[in-house]
Amino acid sequence: MFQGAGRIPWLLVLSCLALTTAGLAGLLRADELYGRTQLVERQLVWLMLAIPVMAVVAATPWRLLRVWSFPAYGASLMLLFLTLFMPAVNGARRWIPLGLFDLQASEPARLAFIMALAAWLMHRSSQTTVRGLLVPAVLALVPMLLILREPDLDTALLFVPVLGCMLYCAGTRVSHLSAVTLLLVVSLPFLWQQMSSEQKSRIVSVVVQRDGGSAPAGDGFHLHQSKQVLALGGLRGSLYEQPSLVDDPAAWQLPASRTDFIFVMIGERYGIAGCGLVLVLYAVLIWSGFGIAAAAREPWARLTAAGVTTLIGVQVVLNTSMTVGLLPITGTPLPLCSYGGSSLLCTYAAVGLLVNIRMHGRWEVASIPFAR
Repeated sequence: MFQGAGRIPWLLVLSCLALTTAGLAGLLRADELYGRTQLVERQLVWLMLAIPVMAVVAATPWRLLRVWSFPAYGASLMLLFLTLFMPAVNGARRWIPLGLFDLQASEPARLAFIMALAAWLMHRSSQTTVRGLLVPAVLALVPMLLILREPDLDTALLFVPVLGCMLYCAGTRVSHLSAVTLLLVVSLPFLWQQMSSEQKSRIVSVVVQRDGGSAPAGDGFHLHQSKQVLALGGLRGSLYEQPSLVDDPAAWQLPASRTDFIFVMIGERYGIAGCGLVLVLYAVLIWSGFGIAAAAREPWARLTAAGVTTLIGVQVVLNTSMTVGLLPITGTPLPLCSYGGSSLLCTYAAVGLLVNIRMHGRWEVASIPFAR
C-alpha cells in the first residue's frame, strides 16, 4: 500500500506533530489562566482522527487524487452554498452543524481549489497569456464570493496569494502577475469602502497602536492585550521564570486565546525561546513543502505542493504578525496549533498530499510538463 515508504518526509511529518503538541500546550496554559474547558480533550480527539486522514491521503493511488480534483471542488462549492442557509453564529454563517461537530466549509474548499486549479493548469500553456488567466481567476472567484457572503473576508483573501503562487509555478509571465497586483493595489480604496466598520477599525488600530498604558477600547483592546500577555512571558516563559508581578487580573485577559491567539499562549508559557522554536518548526515545514514541489516532476504534483505550502505559510505569517501588531487582527487560525477540528483535519490532509507527492511525484512523469 505504501509503495516507496522509505521516501516518507519524516522531517515534515514530525514537525507537524511537534507544532500540534505546541498548540496543545498553549491550550493547557489557556485553561490555567482562564478556566478549565474540554477543548484539550477535544483537540486530542481531532488529532487522533487527523493522523489517519493524513495517512489515507498519503496512501491514496496517485491517479485518483487527480481524478477527484474537480468533483471535490464542486462538492466544496455545494457546502459553501449550503453554509449560507445555516443559523448565524455571532452574525456569521460559517459552519454546518453535523451533530457531534460543526464543519467550517471554507477549510476543505481551499484544499479542493488548489487541487482543481492544479488539474486545470497542468497541461496548459494558455496561462502565459492574459486571456488564459480567466479560468483560473473564475476558479478562485466563485468560492471567494461564497465565503464573502458568510461573511469572512480574511478567509476569502487567502485564495489570492495561493492563486498567484500557482500561476507563477505554472509559467505565467511575471509581467502579467505584476499587472494584476498593481490592479489590486489600485482597487484598495474601493475595497476600503466595501469593508464593514469593524474591519476598518481593525486596520486603524494597527496604525494608531501604542505600547504601555491602559488598554484601549474597541478592536485596539485585542491588539494591546495580545502584546501585553506575550510580553509577560519574558525570555523563557512563565514555566521557567517567575511571572511578571502584575496585580491587575485584567492584564491577563485575552479574547480568543485558544484559537486566533494561541501563539500568544505559547509565548506566555515558553517565552521568546518557545515562540522562536515554533517559528523554526514552521520554517522546516514550509521549506520541506517547497522542496517537495521543486523535486516533483509531475505538473499536478508540483502545483499542488506549491499551493498547499503557500496556503500554510500565508496563514502562519498572517497569524503571527497580527499577534505582535504588524498586521490587523484577523480570524486566521494558526495552522496545526489553533483549536478547531475542521482546520486540523484539513491541514493534516494537506500534509498528507505533500507526503504522497514526496513518495510518488518523481516517478509518474506526465507527457507534457509545463515549463517556464
